Amino acid sequence: MTERKRSRNEIISDMLAVIQEKGGKIKPTPLMYKANLSHKQMSLYLQELIQAELVARTFIKDKQTLEITRKGRDFYVKYSQLKEFEKTFGL
Repeated sequence: MTERKRSRNEIISDMLAVIQEKGGKIKPTPLMYKANLSHKQMSLYLQELIQAELVARTFIKDKQTLEITRKGRDFYVKYSQLKEFEKTFGL
């Protein structure tokens, strides 16, 4: 079986899932590793997630923390439901 590249939405969903699994907050480096992204990829996707208000960037004692927003959780839930729907019908 050949490996296929993840789609843009799959990467975004993976990033949101990782943040959600860590209690809704995570530092950037662990997110990068757990979502299996390069630094460049993560920076680009993170910028997009912040602009879309799916993730918020906060600083605690000059340490950056990423936090999933309500909108981000909603997106993740709906996207997961869509993937499950596709799987149910073999798509």
